[in-house]
Amino acid sequence: MVRSVQGSNLPAGWKYDHLDKFTIRGSGHTPNKEKSSYWNGGIKWVSLTDSSRLDKGFIFKTDKEISEEGIKNSSAVLHPAGTVILSRDAGVGKSAVLASPMAVSQHFMAWRCDNGEKMNSWFLYNWLQLMKPEFERQAVGSTIKTIGLPYFKKLKIATPPYAEQEKIARVISAWDQAIVVTENLLEKSQQMKAALIQQLITGTRRLPYYTEPRQKVKLGSLLKEEKSRNSKNSVSRVLSVTNHSGFVLPEEQFSKRVASEDVRNYKIVRRGQFGYNPSRINVGSFARLDCYEVGLLSPMYVVFSINKDLLDSDFFMFWMESNEAKQRISSSTQGSVRDSVNFDALAGFSLKLPCLDEQAAVAEVISVAHHEIQILQAKLDCLKQEKKALMQQLLTGKRRVTVDAKEAM
Repeated sequence: MVRSVQGSNLPAGWKYDHLDKFTIRGSGHTPNKEKSSYWNGGIKWVSLTDSSRLDKGFIFKTDKEISEEGIKNSSAVLHPAGTVILSRDAGVGKSAVLASPMAVSQHFMAWRCDNGEKMNSWFLYNWLQLMKPEFERQAVGSTIKTIGLPYFKKLKIATPPYAEQEKIARVISAWDQAIVVTENLLEKSQQMKAALIQQLITGTRRLPYYTEPRQKVKLGSLLKEEKSRNSKNSVSRVLSVTNHSGFVLPEEQFSKRVASEDVRNYKIVRRGQFGYNPSRINVGSFARLDCYEVGLLSPMYVVFSINKDLLDSDFFMFWMESNEAKQRISSSTQGSVRDSVNFDALAGFSLKLPCLDEQAAVAEVISVAHHEIQILQAKLDCLKQEKKALMQQLLTGKRRVTVDAKEAM
């Protein structure tokens, strides 16, 4: 929640008034799509199809362009660089700063800032980011949620003196830069891991000293389906398998228990065994139980164990991430009514399997890259949380920045 800073709570030197008092508010329009001369004229035009480009600071590119003739014959406006925009329809609350002069559709609000006395574009952008949950709450509609124009006419903001706005924006920008650097490192680590999986798991690249030919085998000779049920009601911990965190408690994923009251027909899964949702394996709903000794899965899940004398557990986990495994899964679901991979289908997958020692060595190399990803992801999550807390303090005046005389000039 954004702490109120109006009235007696207003920090010294801050002003609280309608946003329109500090900026020039505008919007946009869609030129007639039947008029080809109104389109593809080199003027960038922000529309709902650009939603993925928002919430990233500057917006540099747009999916569509309009022409000068399109602007002249519609209510569209060419907003200058530095204008802050916000989506009031689909993707409600997403915002950006125009990197160059652009027009926007009627689904957007636009605020032109003077960037000298009243309002700094980046202060406003960060404030809109902080207010995003509130904008989402204000949106109404059954099909497409939207915020009506009257809401923005009444929208108020608390602002510090301009020099302080600018300093706050610079502080937050430093955190943004740290986040971007970490995101880039994370992306490179993920690419490196994917390359290692593709090369080492499939055998296109071999580790030193391993030259023995790989044996083509079917998973059915390495896996065993586990069908134990909770008939004696001896296990109570119900789990789910997600496409991002593996085995989790349903209440962590859905904030409530979603299992049946009677779990005697649920399948028992033990530490080191695998579970997956046959209809969602293609999106990663596949995992090994590592965090608990035992748990329960809905009867819809498949549970199996592996022959550890022939198959390294980590090697198999990484093989399931490989393009080869994904292709097998995709091929097995083609033509079926439901995209489902039962245990028999999984057992029919084949792979070229190295000796157990090489499997372990390969898994160890990839595990190093995987661990690096985990560290970077944890760092990124921490940076984002710290930035969020900092924004809450700086943009509401709970924490002030120091502005020297030179900056205040």
